[in-house]
This record gives sequence, structure tokens and C-alpha cells, in this order.
Amino acid sequence: MASFERVRPDELEYWNRRAETMPRQDLAEWQWRKLRRALERARKQSKFWSERLPDDIRSLDDYVARVPLLRKSEIIAAEQEAPPYGTLPSVDPSLGIRYHQTSGTSGDLPVRTFDTPHDWVWGVDVWCTVLYGMGVRPQHKGLVAFGYGLFIGFWGMHYGLERMGCTVVPAGGLDSRTRVKLLVDHQIEVLGCTPSYAMRLLETAKEMGVDLAVDGNVQIIMAGGEPRPESTTRAISEGFGARVFNAAGTTEFGTVSMFECPSLHGGCHIIETAIIEEVLHPDTLRPVDYGEEGIRVTTGLGREGIQLFRHWTDDLVVKRPWHECGCGRTWDWYDGGILGRRDDMRKIRGVSVTPVMIEDVLRGFDEVGEYQTVLRTVRGLDTIVLRIEPKADGGLDLAALGERVSTAVKREIGIRPDVEYAEPGTLPRFEVKAARFHDERSG
Repeated sequence: MASFERVRPDELEYWNRRAETMPRQDLAEWQWRKLRRALERARKQSKFWSERLPDDIRSLDDYVARVPLLRKSEIIAAEQEAPPYGTLPSVDPSLGIRYHQTSGTSGDLPVRTFDTPHDWVWGVDVWCTVLYGMGVRPQHKGLVAFGYGLFIGFWGMHYGLERMGCTVVPAGGLDSRTRVKLLVDHQIEVLGCTPSYAMRLLETAKEMGVDLAVDGNVQIIMAGGEPRPESTTRAISEGFGARVFNAAGTTEFGTVSMFECPSLHGGCHIIETAIIEEVLHPDTLRPVDYGEEGIRVTTGLGREGIQLFRHWTDDLVVKRPWHECGCGRTWDWYDGGILGRRDDMRKIRGVSVTPVMIEDVLRGFDEVGEYQTVLRTVRGLDTIVLRIEPKADGGLDLAALGERVSTAVKREIGIRPDVEYAEPGTLPRFEVKAARFHDERSG
């Protein structure tokens, strides 16, 4: 559950006060006006959407009732009709100034997108809403620690920092040791990276004899891109001596769609002037109430090039009402942000297991560095095998450590794993999305 700090609204600053605090009725009217224009564009200019959207949608409720859900497989199929974008675009792709694609970590074909100048300005402005809401200000210096590749990742954060007037250190292509040195030498206040990579930077700093909580000056960490348990957030915060925030978006949407504000620890406000979010039961596809877990379904309100209507994300979320946060924003929020992905969940001997469940246990062991979770069939039984790197401090009783890890996992999820050991530094590290969950089971 998220925890709260009650903050008076007049003590806060917003990137766009009117947008972030408008009454809920005004917000609904705003969303309907934006959606109506988006639907009109899509019906007229996109072959894919002209064949899919009814032409007489009368309201938001009518839209939800009549427009079918959009699955990732349908996006990929539409793109394959005439690669790279197929029948999806609502404008001539030659007007695009940016190209991005999904990371493809699931093994599927990537989803490919482009942004027009309008789209990019809109997406960067949404990022400014996020960063300003986290406490970033023009005088700050920021370092964005990712590869600056095809994955949209933290591109928007880089340009959002620039637009706000921050000094940006683009650290793409640099190794972790160089990035640690930059953090210290420039006394960087704002860091953007995945939670996994934040842990890698702490590990590297320790190898260098650097205590980033003492020698560095990082105050705000935007650690997004993958679900994480509270234990990981706490380890990052303590290691850097900084406040760790969460945010999430998708390549399909084109920018970030939710963020954690300072008065809402562990929850993420939905940026409801940019996106319409439904939460549906994963099996019945019916809306769930506040406080019930479901799958988020997204509709974009700002992009003109490739539009998004009722996109089934597979993200597991629990929505809470706006007034339960003390920041003054009138946007609903997700308790814990994105809790995981339904397609990441695996059944092991009748128990549903997710990567975050394993990570939450392992982060409680100071002796464990990097790790992998492998699912195998052993003597006909589904088995969890944890491959862990003991931290290179010497003197560890590996058998005792393995027993404690195995017992802790059994206590938390009901299954006792096998534990294997890897030499320190031999397991893969991840700059973008961590891929520690490997299913090797037969059948």
C-alpha cells in the first residue's frame, strides 16, 4: 500500500496548475473533447482505424462500450501489412522526426512508431509535468543513464530536462565507472535510469571505493521502466541518499503516462489530461472498482501520427481515487504503480509467481548481489532455481546463505527454490529492462 504525506495544495507547485487540479467534471469534459477530435482524425486518415472505429460514438461511455480492445498482436499484424508502420498511421510517416521501437525483450517482433514535431513537443511537455512534479527545477543538473538507442526509454526525460532549463549530461555509450565519476565530478542532482541499473551503479561505486550517498549529490532519482518492490526502492534510496520516484509509459503511447508525486510514496498519478485509463478484469473484461486489481487499458489523447485507442497493456494495477492523495491533483492514481505484467506471471505447482515477488525477497539479503531466476523441470516437477552472486566480501558460508534464501522464498511464496552460485560479476547486468526471469521448463 502507498503511504501519504498530507501536503497543502497551496504549498505545491505544478507544471500546469489548471490541468493538474481541474474539477473531475471538467476533466471528463476535457477528455471527451480531446477524444472526439482524435477519433475524427483516426477515422478519416488511418486505414486501420477507419475499419475499426464506429462513426457515431456519442460519449465516453459509448466509446468504452463499442470500441474493441486493441492487443499488441494486432498492432504488429497491422504493421506487417506494409512495414514498418503498416495501416496504422494517421499522418504521412515522412512527417516524422523521431523513430522508436519496443525493446523486444519478450521475443516478439517489435512495435515500431514515429513522432511528428507536434507529437514530440506534446510528449516532452508530459515529461515536464512528471519531472516538475517530482521536484526537478531549472537549476538542477541531470544525468540520463541509458543507451540512447531505438527503445524510447528515457529519451523524453532528456528533452524534458532540457526544456525545463536543466543542464543535461547525456551518458549514453559510457560504462558504469565513467557514469559514477560523472555523478561525483559534476555533483549531479537528478538521475534517470531503471531500478536495475541504479543497483548496478551502486555496485560499481562500491568497487571504486565511492560512497554515492556521501561523495555524490543526487537528490532525485527517476527509476522507471520496470516494476520493483519496496525493498529495491529502499536500497536505491539509501545507497544514493536520494528520493526515488517511479513513472511509467509505453512506446505505443509515445511518452510517460503516470508518475509518483512527493506526497504519494508508492503510488503513481495517471496523467489524465493526456490519457484515458480503464482497469478491466483480466478474464471477464469488465471494469473493476477502486481497490481491485485489474489490467490497465489505455487511450492516448495527444499523439497525431500513430494513435492509440483502448490498448490492452497486460499491466497489473490497482486504481485509487484522486482525493486519497494530499498533493491537490485531481488525477486518480495507481497504488504501487505497475505491479507487474500478467504475461510475466508463471504458474509453479499451482502458485502464481512473478519476478517482483522473487526480487522483493532477495533484496532483503545484503550478501546477495546480482541474481537470475530460472524455471526448470526437475524430476518431472516445476522447480525454481535461483542463481545468485554472493557479494565479494569474503568469508561467506555459502551453504548457510543458500538455506536462508531458500527458506525466505518458501515463507513468502510457498515454494522452496534450489539455490546455485555464480562468481561475482558473471551474471548479466541490465541498462534498460532487466531480464532475470527465464522459463526453461519442458512442455
